[in-house]
Amino acid sequence: MRAPTHTPDEALTGFLTRYDGLRAQLPGSATARDAAAEVLRERGWPTPRDEAWHYTNIRALAGLDFHEALDGPDLGAHLIGLLPAVIGPRLIFVDGRFCAELSILPQDIEVGSFSGEGTFGTLARPARDRLVALNTMLAEDGAIIDVPAGFDGGFLMLAQLTSGRHRRVGSHPRHRLRLGVGAKLVLLEVSAGEGEYLNNPVIEIEVAERAHLTHGRLQQDSQEAFHLGTVYVDVAAEGVYDGFSLALGARLGRTEIHARLGGPEAAVHLNAAQIMGGTQLSDFTTAIAHDAPNCASRQTVKSVLTGKSRAVFQGRIEVARIAQKTDGYQMNQALLLSPDAEINSKPELEIYADDVKCSHGATVGALDPEQLFYLRSRGIPADAARMMLVRAFLTDAFEAVSHEGLRAVFEHAVEGWWNTTGHNAEVSSS
Repeated sequence: MRAPTHTPDEALTGFLTRYDGLRAQLPGSATARDAAAEVLRERGWPTPRDEAWHYTNIRALAGLDFHEALDGPDLGAHLIGLLPAVIGPRLIFVDGRFCAELSILPQDIEVGSFSGEGTFGTLARPARDRLVALNTMLAEDGAIIDVPAGFDGGFLMLAQLTSGRHRRVGSHPRHRLRLGVGAKLVLLEVSAGEGEYLNNPVIEIEVAERAHLTHGRLQQDSQEAFHLGTVYVDVAAEGVYDGFSLALGARLGRTEIHARLGGPEAAVHLNAAQIMGGTQLSDFTTAIAHDAPNCASRQTVKSVLTGKSRAVFQGRIEVARIAQKTDGYQMNQALLLSPDAEINSKPELEIYADDVKCSHGATVGALDPEQLFYLRSRGIPADAARMMLVRAFLTDAFEAVSHEGLRAVFEHAVEGWWNTTGHNAEVSSS
């Protein structure tokens, strides 16, 4: 891997130059894109000096030039094998562009494209979130999904495939999803690819009154890739956003979720698992804004770390004065399978209401040697015994996935990780 030769702000110049060259042909509001470019020019990249990025340094992006995608009739077809083997409708984006040949459109759900409509949503905050500003500046395409009121949209996979086989690609998909009143949908969002690339997706989600979205996110990008994804969620009265994220891939990955409970009795679940090896870094950062009374939020985030990998969890719960009867829970647990692995945990509560029930906690540990000895003494091979303990550690997180099909996808992905990476890890015990 080539060592960085520029500072992060110098590396940003390449993205700004690329924008200047593409500006006339990009869809959507040039005003919004110009404003995003100005944010980046004035503020530069996030650095560890920024509180929200204190534990995650993206200086590895410095010195790397990312280009627009190449066109080709079979581009992305060879990457389909990286996706979970699930049956049903799917929207496939290759290097940030919709690929109709590989997609299976859903019925009774309105699906459009950002490249066709060119309309940015209202939830994203590019003036505040600089990686979102980068996406706003360079987004070429994305899915626009609308589930009608009262309709059960069933299952849908939204896949982002990126190929770094021919050149170092930078893709910036821009998605929007809206569930009408009382609507339902199970969405599996997958990121995967090969080679060295940058995947910087943004998705804006609106959950109307009494609607229910189950959102599974599987990040298994290439081990050479950079994944910087941002999710915005707004949930109306009695609506439910049930989210689970599993991070397995990327050299450097960060998922940032901003969720707002905007109506009474709304609920948000932001559960996750980060499973890293080698020198990988995974950052799961969330902010949940309770802006209405009688709302609930739940977070259980678990990390399994081997080698010299690092994980970050930053979870912030903000309770407005109007949000009485708030019920917020946050737990971060890490299992370190190597003496060189590291976890940084930063749960936060900011409460202005006086009638609330909020709690948070964090634990860090290694495999229990007594449990491992017990399993080994009953004839279970060491590798299988360790896997059993790791799976037991992850049980709570996976049990939070209510949809059986999604849970099976995540469990299969973890099994694949263990077979290729986990069983070779140096294991420590308490």
